[in-house]
Amino acid sequence: NTTQLTDNESLWVVTGPNMGGKSTYLRQVAQLCIMTQCGSFIPAESAQLPLLDRIFTRIGASDNVAEGKSTFLVEMEETAHICQYATKNSLVILDEVGRGTSTFDGLAIAQAVIEYLYTTIKARCLFATHYHELTTLPEQFNGIVSYYATSKKTNDGIIFLHKIEKGIANGSFGLDVAHLAHLPKS
Repeated sequence: NTTQLTDNESLWVVTGPNMGGKSTYLRQVAQLCIMTQCGSFIPAESAQLPLLDRIFTRIGASDNVAEGKSTFLVEMEETAHICQYATKNSLVILDEVGRGTSTFDGLAIAQAVIEYLYTTIKARCLFATHYHELTTLPEQFNGIVSYYATSKKTNDGIIFLHKIEKGIANGSFGLDVAHLAHLPKS
């Protein structure tokens, strides 16, 4: 998957189906940046990367019950840390920010974080989400663009193509994934 986080496309809103490869793609980009900065070989035809001061990630769901911190509080603390310490020379990887609360609160937080990273910090950012409402942000901000993890829906179910392309996914296919997990139809 070609990735070009340029001045014209510095923040990507990445949509796509559950299990479609969004999280793996985000991790891959971060790992390749680390490997490149270490002077390591990376599996690419070519690569031209800027010198990054840090790579920030917010991926996964975890809690800290011993300290009285819910999954959502930990998510917000990690996101706040990124917003406080990232710079224009940072790479920011965010996966599903805002999912641990109500839909409206989560969507509002996700959009505010995107806008803050883009307008205030100006960091390069990959932001994976199921909030398809966020794919309208490119209409307001020139450097925000929409990409998606491709898939194909067939009579037998969904096929994950694991390719990131410009545009917007036509759904998250959560019901298809629930079917794959053998959730009872009733």
